[in-house]
Amino acid sequence: MVDKSRHIKKEAMLDALEQCLGVVTTACKKVDVPRSTFYKWVKTDEDFAAKVKEIENVSLDFAESKLFEQIQENNTSATIFYLKTKGRKRGYWEKQQMDMTTDDEAIQINIKLTDED
Repeated sequence: MVDKSRHIKKEAMLDALEQCLGVVTTACKKVDVPRSTFYKWVKTDEDFAAKVKEIENVSLDFAESKLFEQIQENNTSATIFYLKTKGRKRGYWEKQQMDMTTDDEAIQINIKLTDED
């Protein structure tokens, strides 16, 4: 009986997670499941974890679609954000420089961040 009720609770959690666009805290509150229990399920139940990952991907797709809508509406900030994140390989990124001195002598530090794409 415990396994059946746990299964029902997991399904309710997945439904709530989908409704909340993947926001774990909100979904947990909706179905009265502690966050620690949710993360335990993710860690110990591969099927549950896979379904959670799929919901995360759907939520990301939704957010991307909203970003594209803003770009189509000529929202400059949305366009810049997209180019800075997805257009990095084409040179759309910002360099940051920092001046540091020690004993009145300039020093130079070069830091190269690798792109994870």
